[in-house]
Amino acid sequence: MSEITLLNIKIPLTIPNILSLYRLLIFPVIALMIILKQEMAFAILLVISLNTDVWDGWIARRFNQKTQIGARLDSLADIGVYITALSGIIVFKMDEIGADAWLFYLFVVCYVIVIVSPLIKFGEIQSFHLYSIKIAGYFQGLFFIMLFFFGYKPIYFYFMVNISLIGFIESLVIQLLITHMRSDLKGIFWVLKDLRENHE
Repeated sequence: MSEITLLNIKIPLTIPNILSLYRLLIFPVIALMIILKQEMAFAILLVISLNTDVWDGWIARRFNQKTQIGARLDSLADIGVYITALSGIIVFKMDEIGADAWLFYLFVVCYVIVIVSPLIKFGEIQSFHLYSIKIAGYFQGLFFIMLFFFGYKPIYFYFMVNISLIGFIESLVIQLLITHMRSDLKGIFWVLKDLRENHE
């Protein structure tokens, strides 16, 4: 299998890893669209990145191409997507969100906590890939598409934020429960089951 080396890390060139690498490489281009105030170009490129995030996970599971390095690469690419998506919303859409801006910023703060806390505790980016976070991610992606192509829908925004907060809380609880960084944990039920089995 072909591979490339980035920062002394060998990355197999599987289709899921190529899609994750695409999201990493397109990150500065999307950021440039924000700086240049090119809203439609930004939105289209971001939607493409969101789609690659859906497909890389499905392909990895369907064709048994899941790897530790792939999980971490995917998580790093996801952070890039979040940064550009949230930045784009702040630059282009805060006027539309209006009085609900406080809830958007609460979402941002919670997301930052979930990303930073494993760096503090484990010295690594978390790559749990929880079902709750995946489900929330689909609703977040749909919110982004609706916001940029159909306008702000407050009811859906409230729903999306609440679903996301559930995923963030589960991630934080798992970070408290485990003693070392692990990938693909699915959810707290599986973590607790694993902890019980290891103590028996």
